[in-house]
Amino acid sequence: MEKDSKADDTVAEDNSTADTVEATDTEGQEKKYKYPKQIGFIIINELCERFNYYGMRTVLVLYLTRQLLFNQDTATVIYHSFTSAVYFLTVFGAILADSWLGKYRTILYLSIVYAFGSTMMSIGAIPTLNINATAMTIVGLFLIAIGSGGIKPCVTALGADQFKLPEQLKAMATYFSLFYFAINTGSMISTLVTPILRQDVQCFDEDTCFSLAFGVPAILMVTSIIIFVAGKFLYVLKPPAGNMLVRVSSCIANAISERRKKRKTNPREHWLDYAEEKHGKQLVTEIKTLFNVLVLYIPLPVFWALFDQQGSRWTFQATRMDGQVGALNLKPDQMQVINPALILIFIPLYDIVFYPLLSKIGIRRPLQKLTLGGCLAGVAFIVSAILEIQLSKTYPIIAEAGESQLRIFNGMPCQYSVTTNIPNHANFVIGSMEAFTERHIAVENTRAFTYSMTSNDPACSEMIFAGNFNLESAKAVSYFMNRNEMIEFDDDPEKAANGYPVVRVLANTETERTISFQDIHDDYNKRYDNVTSRIKRNEIWPSTYDIVVNNVVVEQYELRLGGVYSLIIYEINPNQYRSELLEVSEPNSMNMLWIAPQYIVLTLGEVMYSVTGLEFSYSQSPESMKSVIQSAWQLTVGVGNVIVTIIASARIFDSQTAEFFLFAGLMFVDMAIFAILAYRYKYVGGVGDDKKTTNTEENETDNEKPRALSSSNLKED
Repeated sequence: MEKDSKADDTVAEDNSTADTVEATDTEGQEKKYKYPKQIGFIIINELCERFNYYGMRTVLVLYLTRQLLFNQDTATVIYHSFTSAVYFLTVFGAILADSWLGKYRTILYLSIVYAFGSTMMSIGAIPTLNINATAMTIVGLFLIAIGSGGIKPCVTALGADQFKLPEQLKAMATYFSLFYFAINTGSMISTLVTPILRQDVQCFDEDTCFSLAFGVPAILMVTSIIIFVAGKFLYVLKPPAGNMLVRVSSCIANAISERRKKRKTNPREHWLDYAEEKHGKQLVTEIKTLFNVLVLYIPLPVFWALFDQQGSRWTFQATRMDGQVGALNLKPDQMQVINPALILIFIPLYDIVFYPLLSKIGIRRPLQKLTLGGCLAGVAFIVSAILEIQLSKTYPIIAEAGESQLRIFNGMPCQYSVTTNIPNHANFVIGSMEAFTERHIAVENTRAFTYSMTSNDPACSEMIFAGNFNLESAKAVSYFMNRNEMIEFDDDPEKAANGYPVVRVLANTETERTISFQDIHDDYNKRYDNVTSRIKRNEIWPSTYDIVVNNVVVEQYELRLGGVYSLIIYEINPNQYRSELLEVSEPNSMNMLWIAPQYIVLTLGEVMYSVTGLEFSYSQSPESMKSVIQSAWQLTVGVGNVIVTIIASARIFDSQTAEFFLFAGLMFVDMAIFAILAYRYKYVGGVGDDKKTTNTEENETDNEKPRALSSSNLKED
């Protein structure tokens, strides 16, 4: 999952778990400060809120495609537009809190908006209410974006306000570590649980229960509000003191305006110098320093464009794979749990193992590490493209323009000889309960091919089939031979968008029979009550089923993820039947665990990219500009999601493999540009000095506050 930002990976070394922190007062006497009890309310509030956010987003693209029937490109656009909005609205939340409402009221009011949005998502997913689910979803996502984005810059800052600085600096570092742990815990639990609620629970006469998958996170959001309010009387609440981002924007606007008026009459060395008269030399100088860092931010959004596709393109990729691992059946959206789980492992390993090794090969400076992290993201997408190449070998062949597909299903108890005028298929044989398939028959528009079918078997010799196969360009047409007639129907070898097995029942019976698929593992039962409905494609839960005809168990079959099947049933005599399950498109054959390597590589890159990037930004920016840096960092994530939205909307490629390679190439080019900018950058404060530093946080001992503040940006997205 995308991390709002990652915790400072060395803060843990300075953590103190004691209930009190020692400090020295102005008289030189030792004084003890109690650890703020109210921090517990903020930590639990954050855990519940992150459970809601990540839980909802984990199943979002599958809901958009499976329930609201958007195609994958449109679902990707909606997903990344929503994520972009969350990050862009962080600026709105920061300004609202710092300029008018204060942090507490901003969090409270926007959390209520957030809860309304989550509730709308859940209610909209209830099919029996007959409401406009699409409208409810879009409005719900908009409200969630306002709430989640708006409270993002306020929660960590409110927690930091509870400590007395600099006396409780180490205690505040402990808070950031706990906060980070709460984020990852909420993320990991919800990513595991919500797919189970979505798929393993049936509700409202449907095989899935998206309303519950959205409803449980919504309940957690309401719970987070209750917990947050419960700590109100313990909070240290600081009044709004003005937003630095507003001041910076005002200064820049003033400089541009004054330069336009005075550049000829009063030339200045730097264009920002024109704002000194109104805003003072100090602010102008600090903004100049800030700009030196922000120039490096220009290439950063591309990383987030790749990173955030874990919840969209990579989830869709997982739906085309087999989730069976021993007795477990992994859900495609559950694979996202790899990221938060690995984060908790990799962060300490980087200090202990990875950074020392990198130092030995000359990668010591923060910007070098950040560049390597971005390149690892590119490698991850090369891995995903290679996986997609292998997956494409298992995809069904779809009729293209200028050709048609023909399938003939023999539901008779006899073998038939077929004579046609189809090129290269003048004569062929179809066995009993078998099928003939030709996927490439040249057809410009429409064309009728004659056929005649006869059997030498006495049981079928009187049943002769003759007529025309009516084929159409870019279309699959099938015929079913039963004792009464030849039934023509449009076929579709395409796999289900949700990855479920698809089965079409072709019943050759004396009269209409009730046919049921009885899951051998539980009480799930799929019934087909008349012949007409049996011709239709039906999605069904992946499992092993007893095929029951009028209470007679005929056979047992396993229906696997991604498989497209036709089930032929022949009635020998009352209470005696034959059946045969034929594969129209083979089930998913590549195990879902093959997607893990790309997650591992991307997570390795993320820790190096996100943590190092934040530490570098905070150490290099002026003290008064820390909040502006945080806003700028969040905006790079939003812009990254806009990039995905643009590419997905343009639909440049029909091949997902080509799109993955495009993003990988874009990432490498982007990091080459970043490397040039990094080479020209002049570090301040000793950071980046090869002789003095092997980790990003060394040489910051003269000012520990930036280290603590970098932790405040954590994983929130």
